[in-house]
Amino acid sequence: MKPGVTLPAETSSFDSQALYQAHHHWLLGWLRRRLGNPFDAADLTHDTFLRILVSGQSPAPEQSRAHLTQIAKGLVVDLHRRRMLESAWLEALASMPVHCASSAEERAIVLESLLRIDAMLDALPAKVRETFLLSRFDGLTYSEIADHMGMSVATVRKYMLRAAQACLVCLPGGA
Repeated sequence: MKPGVTLPAETSSFDSQALYQAHHHWLLGWLRRRLGNPFDAADLTHDTFLRILVSGQSPAPEQSRAHLTQIAKGLVVDLHRRRMLESAWLEALASMPVHCASSAEERAIVLESLLRIDAMLDALPAKVRETFLLSRFDGLTYSEIADHMGMSVATVRKYMLRAAQACLVCLPGGA
């Protein structure tokens, strides 16, 4: 089990064990076919069952595969998203002059922060996220964003405040 993961007291080890025994091999094969990598498949299979254990809720027997598939699909998306961010970060590092190179620890901290920001942005409502991205990455003014999205400048301000608060919370030392 991963460090820092605690299981709910009401978790029935029998139900979880039965679910694992009945579906582990199937889920591992399903993930192998989709990922083409047995190591990633094994990791995500483990993480899928861990999510169920931590939640303390086993699906009904007739819904087991559908439930496992839904969790596993989300984990596959997370894996691909993380790898895309890592790749973009490594590309950005490779294009930097040698004298600007950072330590392995600094690179890991930045990558972890990028992953947190990505997860935070994904959790925001679509309009809040789009407002934030138009401002921070496209450089649009609040008036331009309001015109582009068909909303008031006050709404743009409200959305930007919400996104900024989410950024502060998701970073180390955040509120």
